[in-house]
Amino acid sequence: MAGASQDNGSPIVAINVTPLVDIVLVLLIVFIVTAKIVVSPAVPLDLPRASKSEELQVIFSVVLPARGGTLLNGEPVPDDRALLARAQESVARDPELRAVINADGAVAHRDVIHTLDLLKRAGITRVAFGALPEEGGRP
Repeated sequence: MAGASQDNGSPIVAINVTPLVDIVLVLLIVFIVTAKIVVSPAVPLDLPRASKSEELQVIFSVVLPARGGTLLNGEPVPDDRALLARAQESVARDPELRAVINADGAVAHRDVIHTLDLLKRAGITRVAFGALPEEGGRP
């Protein structure tokens, strides 16, 4: 027997594999759990679906420049109430409306969040942030 004590003082020649099996089973369980985490995406994405060629997807474009007022679909908006009213009108026409916020890098974070809150208050739940790809990549 591998785990039995020997009274005659002879060396133990058998290997006890029970701890090895325990460790291997624990590693297997850890591997299975981590594989599930790796497969599922860390950030849930709302990706657009492919549309038919005759369908036109409406996008609600909000531009926040560094200087000047907010632009809505290329036209200036006087204040937050006007932005909210136009957003509510657009959602009434198309409940699947998507909004894209393009903010200059110099715009304060609080202004972007305020615009996001206005869009959500209007009922727009699908919001994306516009970005340009980096030229040349990071050094």
